[in-house]
Amino acid sequence: MDRKRSDIIADDIEGLIFDGTFADGARLDEVQLAERFSVSRTPVREALQRLALSGLVDQIPRRGVFVRQPGPVELIEMFEVMAELEAVCARLAASRISDDALARLESTNARCAEAVSASDADSYYHQNELFHALIYEQAGNGFLQQEALRLQRRLRPFRRMQLRARGRLKQSMAEHQAVVHALKDGDGAGAADVMRSHVAVQGEKFHHLLGLLKTGGHGNAGGGAPSTP
Repeated sequence: MDRKRSDIIADDIEGLIFDGTFADGARLDEVQLAERFSVSRTPVREALQRLALSGLVDQIPRRGVFVRQPGPVELIEMFEVMAELEAVCARLAASRISDDALARLESTNARCAEAVSASDADSYYHQNELFHALIYEQAGNGFLQQEALRLQRRLRPFRRMQLRARGRLKQSMAEHQAVVHALKDGDGAGAADVMRSHVAVQGEKFHHLLGLLKTGGHGNAGGGAPSTP
């Protein structure tokens, strides 16, 4: 499926934030971004709205859109909650997942494997999102599903970027396989343990994420940042 232009732009802006081109607190100007990506302001506005949902930017009425990098404490706290939410989803899904959903999960995981073979971190991440969302759905708890999706959106930039760490794609794929096996076996405790470890950012994964949180930069997208955005 072709991706929306606004999603592609959002991913590109994420990359520019993480490589320091747009520093923490920098103002992101719609007109300049539209010129940069050779598009109208509409897909840029949609891209910024997606980034605001993830919390990577703040949209301040009558002032503009500003880059917001979470600090290391906030980041680790969010990942701790995400890991526990997903562990619960996996535990419940182990006894509730349908045969059809299990087949779809394996099909999605096969596409993840293709992305790993191609060393395509972006394609892997998009299939990875579908993989996790299907497990949220099969937990059979609507409130839990919505909370997991909400936090998944919030952490999207960081989960996507950490896949670029050396060896992380293959490691993530192996963890996916372990989750699928536990779900097929109806092993709720095992599925929860594997999923918790898969999502948690510890050790090298966390150090890599911290390395992405660059506060320096090579300029911004127009205008200075407010002192307290």
